[in-house]
Amino acid sequence: MTIKAGIAVETPFGRRLVALAAAAAVLAAACSGRPPEKGAGYAAGIAADRAAKDAAFMENPDPIPDEKKAEFLPLAYFPIDPDYAVPAALAPSDDATVVEMPTSTGTIRKLRRAGMLEFVLKGQPLALMAFVEPGANTLFVPFSDMTSGTETYAAGRFMDLAPTANNVYVVDFNKAYIPYCYYNFTYECPYPPPENRLDIPIRAGERMKKRG
Repeated sequence: MTIKAGIAVETPFGRRLVALAAAAAVLAAACSGRPPEKGAGYAAGIAADRAAKDAAFMENPDPIPDEKKAEFLPLAYFPIDPDYAVPAALAPSDDATVVEMPTSTGTIRKLRRAGMLEFVLKGQPLALMAFVEPGANTLFVPFSDMTSGTETYAAGRFMDLAPTANNVYVVDFNKAYIPYCYYNFTYECPYPPPENRLDIPIRAGERMKKRG
């Protein structure tokens, strides 16, 4: 989540805890590594969303200031790869401790752990902690990986997941985005915690533009 001047301008957090009756089936689906069904329109839908985001950023002076539009727009992405969209099971957290997450402006964002998202990506079991902020209705998943600082923003990338009724999610790295503080220092962006630093490259989603 990115905040400017103390006001939330994106709504990436939240969770819905559900009964555990379907937990075994959920974990089996996530651990199978079988990608969600993706029709012919999957890539087209991702491309359309990216084009719409470019258009919105071009038309407005926020989050990308007018003087920086030529530098950043259109936004850069890795090629769309359906294999980077995988089923995930959320293991809800019983830890009610407030997490103090440092941000790009030096302030602290207070969040709670919603739970661990467990999934298999390209044959490798992985997990990412999802967080929630009071008043939000989506999960916030900040992460970094082996592309951070070279191909992608050094401070990591974000994913937002809409709540589900059964703790089954789709972790789609094609939708991973660079936080707004990369374009505009007035935005406050939480840094991914150590537990969400992946030891593999995630070449999907938004990337930095190639220079020269």
